[in-house]
Amino acid sequence: MPLTRSNVQTTPFEGQKPGTSGLRKAVKIYKEANYTENFIQCTLTAGLGDGLAGSTLAVGGDGRYYGKEVTELIIKMSAGNGVSKLIIAHNGLMSTPAVSCVIRKYKADGGIILTASHNPGGPDADFGIKYNTSNGGPAPEGVTNKIFELTKTISEYHICSDLEADISIIGIQEFEVDGKKFIVEVIDSVADYAAYMQEIFDFPAIKGLLSGPKPLNVLVDAMNGVTGPYVKRIICHALGADTSNIVNCKPLTDFGGLHPDPNLTYAAALVAELKKGNHSLGAAFDGDGDRNMILGKNAFFVTPSDSLAVLADNLDCIPYFKKTGVKGYARSMPTSGAVDRVAKAQGKECFEVPTGWKFFGNLMDAGRLSLCGEESFGTGSDHIRQKDGLWALLAWLSILAVKRQSVEEILDNHWKKYGRNFYTRYDYENCNAEPANKMMENLNVFVNDAASIGKVFASGDKSYTVAKADNFSYNDPIDHSVSKNQGIRIIFSDDSRIIVRLSGTGSSGATIGCTSRAMSLIMPNSSRVHRMF
Repeated sequence: MPLTRSNVQTTPFEGQKPGTSGLRKAVKIYKEANYTENFIQCTLTAGLGDGLAGSTLAVGGDGRYYGKEVTELIIKMSAGNGVSKLIIAHNGLMSTPAVSCVIRKYKADGGIILTASHNPGGPDADFGIKYNTSNGGPAPEGVTNKIFELTKTISEYHICSDLEADISIIGIQEFEVDGKKFIVEVIDSVADYAAYMQEIFDFPAIKGLLSGPKPLNVLVDAMNGVTGPYVKRIICHALGADTSNIVNCKPLTDFGGLHPDPNLTYAAALVAELKKGNHSLGAAFDGDGDRNMILGKNAFFVTPSDSLAVLADNLDCIPYFKKTGVKGYARSMPTSGAVDRVAKAQGKECFEVPTGWKFFGNLMDAGRLSLCGEESFGTGSDHIRQKDGLWALLAWLSILAVKRQSVEEILDNHWKKYGRNFYTRYDYENCNAEPANKMMENLNVFVNDAASIGKVFASGDKSYTVAKADNFSYNDPIDHSVSKNQGIRIIFSDDSRIIVRLSGTGSSGATIGCTSRAMSLIMPNSSRVHRMF
């Protein structure tokens, strides 16, 4: 039956500014009349511009509450905006790394991911929408700024309200909208992702580790997020681990009441189980599958910064890098300099970038970067343009399969070779925005005051002399864009430092992230999450 699009009048909403990873707000805000429609329309218009009509988009999400309804809305609005084809995940479930994989495999013009990542889910929790470009990575600031500008002036959105697609059936569905063909292709994104991982890693070697005569006893926690089906397909079906080695692998709209953030605080059940000494390796992933935490026996904690450095030192254990070679490394500014030491020893470039995976994408596309990571439990490589939690676990399993050492032994040997970076990260969540912003203003005054250099501060029996202080600015070596005010840095003469920044992933108020070495921090009263030591 021929269908027709309609134009619906609307008015702007304040505050629809995408953060580090899209627009994250409470579900109740997204449910306000026209709120979601406005943001989708602005995303389509800004993301694809003149190429919107006739384009192909990938769509998927982490399965959180309200995701199914928004997936159906995106289908109707894509048809109303002249999009030619949508590649939709089966039942709308697709991890963030898999979306990047699918965009690149099917040569889509971009993609929309319905996720608030590691934020809680449910009717009283958070929802999020973010746009990825044709390289499979998060939209750069030029695109997100354009989205925001459009949200201030939008007066109508386009939709084909009568179009009904069934995303529970894998296959192709064709429609006619205003005389033009519109295709919805529902795919098994788990199969696409699993096939790609088999190209990257030596699956027979890892299978021998997990299901050989003396199998490595692992425990993988998907935290009721979207990674669950991928874990089942790869860790159990392809690599032979027993189903007892995986937990919380059914995606739930509220993540089973869990806070799907893989760290020592929110993955406490996994930590407690590892402490019993029955498992030699533990791993957890966040809601959309792009973050990871790695634990050794007895809950030996591998900090994300150390994980990145160890992977960099052992990429020869992974067939993909034997084929492509290692081009260089990068880390977010708050991440410790552990990987810098590896890069220096190997004679490789190592870039320090602002927080946000989009900054890594430019370097990857230019052939300057192979491996990168963030202290906020994100690790990835140039196989896609997103951080990738399950990929990180497979990388660790590859190292263990070759080295035949424990996680702790691998770290001990690494520290003996390169030295060790100690640091602590604290997140202060749901702070009042006004005092948080005032604090940042005061810190800006401090770092911009020339008299701050040389000041001495004491903590216990130690003293620290300020050697450098600034608000981090990044000059992109590829497109020469400049990103200012990316976080306060106070660096001392012994190379210890304090980093303070406002996170771009909160849905309300302000989230303050702090990393430090050998310093005590006093912050505003709020919910404090101790991430790591």
